[in-house]
Amino acid sequence: MIEDGKKQLWAQYQKEIADDKYYYARSCIRQNFFPGAEEIFLKVLRQNLNKDIYDDARQTTCTGIGYHSAIVPLETTMTVVARQFSLMNELGYENFVCSCVTSFGIYSEMLETWHEFPETLEKTKENLYKATGRTFKLPKNLVHASDVIYKLRMDILPQLKYKLVNAKTGKPLNVVEHIGCHYAKIFPHKGVGGAEYPYVLAGLVDAWGGKLVDYPERRHCCGFGFRQYLVKANRGYSYSHSLKKFESMQPYDVDLIITNCPGCNYFLDRWQYVAAESEHKLYGVDGKAIPVLTFEEITALLLGYNPWEIGLQMHQIPVEPLLDKLGISYSKEDKYLNTKGPEIPELLNY
Repeated sequence: MIEDGKKQLWAQYQKEIADDKYYYARSCIRQNFFPGAEEIFLKVLRQNLNKDIYDDARQTTCTGIGYHSAIVPLETTMTVVARQFSLMNELGYENFVCSCVTSFGIYSEMLETWHEFPETLEKTKENLYKATGRTFKLPKNLVHASDVIYKLRMDILPQLKYKLVNAKTGKPLNVVEHIGCHYAKIFPHKGVGGAEYPYVLAGLVDAWGGKLVDYPERRHCCGFGFRQYLVKANRGYSYSHSLKKFESMQPYDVDLIITNCPGCNYFLDRWQYVAAESEHKLYGVDGKAIPVLTFEEITALLLGYNPWEIGLQMHQIPVEPLLDKLGISYSKEDKYLNTKGPEIPELLNY
């Protein structure tokens, strides 16, 4: 009876995730911070999983950073979102997949607003038609890209060439998952597991052999917060949030941090450099830095893709210690070659 009750309770924290035929909405900042992540996501879906996913060059920003920084008005954001849905409709797709969790929050907020206040939907339709001559229908399914990988994690499992296991010791790696606030906290029912028990990344760790680290500040914000960082005088708030997380996870000998938000990934990666410079301290095993990878990057890495093709050289924190633990071979000479051959400037790693 108790087990049945748990299953019924957990069922309330699930969401519908389409298993094919996706329209893909890219992320503004992910393309700049970690440009290989989205490309490798598309390759995994198309080449490893034989899925139909459309990457539309006509799409624009969702306005998320401008909207949350009180620069772009709500009505403008609604119209931009409506245009994105119109592009999807035109191509015959119904399942909308966001790369960025801020975009996921934006699209979810617009859908919820239109549902609760139908008059805003009618006004948006009017604005879109006046601005572009377009009409639109709402998507049948709206999910984040990490939802898709979570949905297909057991299909990916037989194809993995590596597991989240130390190749030398045979022990599971200690993995921290960090969920973007805009994925689980704005509309908890829109995320797998809700705000209290998000499982969208934990499910990957459990399925692929890692040991999930449940540390005190696991659900604490990374500190990005847009205006906390965009305004230079506020950046101390951003750094202090990340530092609080690093200090909290330090006792657990963390080997890897996985994120599903480009902003979170950027800050948890870059702030370790700041900590090394300002605190003269790092928080990983043996006083070293902790590699921070996106869910796309770790998926592709375990599938056997070349680390530099994935774009792991764009991280501030070096990934080589993680590659060594996983038993992945790599070329040191190829790390800083760009796609056309010449070397790119070497980053200052920690």
